[in-house]
Amino acid sequence: MNFSRQALLGIGMIIGGSVMLYAMVQQIGDNSQPAPTSAMVESSSTEQTTQPPLTTDIETEKRILAQKQKERAARVAEQERRAQQFLIEQEAAEAEALAKARAESQQYITNTTAADDSDSTAAEKKDDTASATASLEGTESSESTDSNTAQAAAEKLKTAQQQEAKRQAALKEQQAAKELAQRQQQAEQAKQAKQQAEAKRQAEAERQAEAERQAAEQAAAKKQAAEKAAEAAKKEPPKSPTDYEVKRGDGLIKLARQYNVPVEALAQANNMSPSTSLQLGQTLTIPSRKQVQRLEREAAAAEKAREAQRKKEEALAKKSAEAKRDAQQKLRDARQQVKETDAKGSFGVQVALANDQAKADELAKKFQAAGYQVKTSPTSRGVRVIVGPERGKVAALALKDKINSDPKVNTTSAWVLYWR
Repeated sequence: MNFSRQALLGIGMIIGGSVMLYAMVQQIGDNSQPAPTSAMVESSSTEQTTQPPLTTDIETEKRILAQKQKERAARVAEQERRAQQFLIEQEAAEAEALAKARAESQQYITNTTAADDSDSTAAEKKDDTASATASLEGTESSESTDSNTAQAAAEKLKTAQQQEAKRQAALKEQQAAKELAQRQQQAEQAKQAKQQAEAKRQAEAERQAEAERQAAEQAAAKKQAAEKAAEAAKKEPPKSPTDYEVKRGDGLIKLARQYNVPVEALAQANNMSPSTSLQLGQTLTIPSRKQVQRLEREAAAAEKAREAQRKKEEALAKKSAEAKRDAQQKLRDARQQVKETDAKGSFGVQVALANDQAKADELAKKFQAAGYQVKTSPTSRGVRVIVGPERGKVAALALKDKINSDPKVNTTSAWVLYWR
């Protein structure tokens, strides 16, 4: 900021000096414009006063005209020389002013005494202005050409000063933009750091809350487990069998919960079903812990035996079903074979020989319910129950195998006979 202030001060002084120079040049131009007229008047008057007599010859007039042309050419050359000298002095003054401004700015940066630098710069500028004014006063006798040249030099100086001012303003604006970008970047970094700190604090708070919740759950679980253990210890079965007299509202389920005994074990210890209703005043035996364990082992063994029996029955049923399917397939194959060979004769399968017609009808209903076509035939030894007929003996034999393997009719005594 100190450098900018010093530079602005130097630029202001240069602009002021330029304005003064421009004003002085204008004044000189105004003063010098009527000079030729007066000179011409004076020259005319002089010429009039010194005009030779009219009787002068032509040669004399030519000589006088040539002399005047030489004088005019000399004056023009002198004016051009003075204008060139003024331009050189003006450029030197501009260069000296710019060099002094830069030197003063650098000196102001390295030296903290701003007031002394300012005063010395002002004095130097004043001297430069005075010297420039003295130079301009020495050129008061210049004609209109000098005035135009000085005006062009002033315009050139003014343009240079404007360009320098624009450059300084651009540098200042660039520096300000850079500082603004740095401030924005610092603000963004501070914002990100704040957000990260807030996120970290929130995560830490959540972690701590989760740890406290887990600790509370574990404590509650331990307390609940301890309460359950204490309750179970209170409700353990008695160490020895005890008798209990049934009261109003008692039941096997209620007593089992009261003494922490399985309902099945309590019912088994009293030789009754778990769904049996109790009678008022009835005496029950509450089994001991060892009896409960023994009863549980017996119940597990019984359940295991029942499971084995169930699996055995399922295996037998599966085997019987497979045998039935095989017999059915054989029957279909036999019937197909009969169709292909066109065998003659009809055969039936006798499945029973009943003592009377009623027994035979009962057996016939049983086979009819299983899906067989059944007929009865009375004989001297009883009433036959016959399934069929089948065309061909091969088909009849296959039907016999199917009947003997069918669990629905539960018979193994079927045999083939000729159908009448």
